[in-house]
Amino acid sequence: MALPGRLRALILAVALPLLFLSASEAGTVGINYGRVANDLPNPAAVVQLMKQQGIAQVKLYDTEPTVLRALANTGIKVVVALPNEQLLAAASRPSYALAWVRRNVAAYYPATQIQGIAVGNEVFASAKNLTAQLVPAMTNVHAALARLSLDKSVKVSSPIALTALAGSYPPSAGVFREDLAQAVMKPMLDFLAQTGSYLMVNAYPFFAYSANADVISLDYALFRPNAGVLDSGSGLKYYSLLDAQLDAVFTAVSKLGNYNAVRVVVSETGWPSKGDAKETGAAAANAAAYNGNLVRRVLSGNAGTPRRPDADMDVYLFALFNENQKPGPTSERNYGVFYPNQQKVYDVEFVLGGNSAGGGGSSSKDNGGLGWQDNGGVNTGNAPAAAGGGVKATSTGEAWCVANAMAGEERLQKALDYACGPGGADCKAIQPGAACFEPNTMVAHASYAFNDYYQRKGRTIGTCDFAGAAYVVNQAPKMGKCELPSTV
Repeated sequence: MALPGRLRALILAVALPLLFLSASEAGTVGINYGRVANDLPNPAAVVQLMKQQGIAQVKLYDTEPTVLRALANTGIKVVVALPNEQLLAAASRPSYALAWVRRNVAAYYPATQIQGIAVGNEVFASAKNLTAQLVPAMTNVHAALARLSLDKSVKVSSPIALTALAGSYPPSAGVFREDLAQAVMKPMLDFLAQTGSYLMVNAYPFFAYSANADVISLDYALFRPNAGVLDSGSGLKYYSLLDAQLDAVFTAVSKLGNYNAVRVVVSETGWPSKGDAKETGAAAANAAAYNGNLVRRVLSGNAGTPRRPDADMDVYLFALFNENQKPGPTSERNYGVFYPNQQKVYDVEFVLGGNSAGGGGSSSKDNGGLGWQDNGGVNTGNAPAAAGGGVKATSTGEAWCVANAMAGEERLQKALDYACGPGGADCKAIQPGAACFEPNTMVAHASYAFNDYYQRKGRTIGTCDFAGAAYVVNQAPKMGKCELPSTV
């Protein structure tokens, strides 16, 4: 139960610094750069846009020479792709795989910082006849990298879709399809473990929400405050649909053996800004909320799931641009963060490579020397700017700061104590008998305190983070009968 009136000075002085995550402990955020369009900027302009936005990692769907040359000497890390159409040749002919690696990786490395190769894309869903060729192709590509002494720097994986699962709800029931489990997934996981690589997963909460909007909360899908969903099989509570999807994958993996050392990278995730009438939830405001909240969470180092709470999460957002030639429903052409004219589709500013947004922020002295820096909640110390990161908060329009239930009650209590104490928030309204005491929950009380602190600080960058215990929303949060002000 929340006890905001009992500020614990000793805990603040000793335990609060333990909350702060160095930049090396946080995950990373990259972008998918697709080119199924006839109106995109030239690669040089696209790379300049990425540099301006602080995007430090990009995933491609091919090995287009003009793109790879444009990325040279930029410091941007790159994942290239061997398309599905070339899987059979790469699987059956080691010489083909070697020639492909020479031509498409070695020829550009290290000037272009290629760090990974995606062998195929969602093969189980889009190229089912090639399923048996997938792991042999991955093996031959890795052997080619080893022959060229590139295997330590360039990892091999293959993005899988959630359709590889036979069951995913609840997350504790996650299991791979019978036709894939032993025949493909176990050999793939063995390969990833042996080569020090990672499992790539394409996960889209939008699809699950849009198809089940009558039973899935939009707040649950968008990382907003919500009541949570209990997995009766594991006893774990979920406050995020993406977490539930990823833990279903973790559960499925665990049923094939001990692969705890194999990390999961979210190779695609995103939310469309527009859709057909039947595509419930496809809207710019929802896309801004999903991507913005996800980026904040990853870069604050608070990206673990209930099943793997300490795991970092590396994420590639889909996508850089709206692509006007993609087939399918309207949503397929409207996942971009940018229009082809390089204007933003919605008003969320991503700063993926350090706090380049400028703006105010208190020094560590402003909070009693506890190391709490208003730079997105990441205490970067002497780390290079590219290692930090955050999302620029807007100082115009309406915005609120709310508690992140996934941070857990202990972290929320410590952050709440700081906000109501040294932070200077006015917490009288959440004292017993006061106007906002009800609902008497940790999340509600912490949200009130965090929001008051955030508004008093002028909504400057980093004043709504509390080391991942809070995040910004742009729709008025519901806290019983208590209304959180958007100004003070």
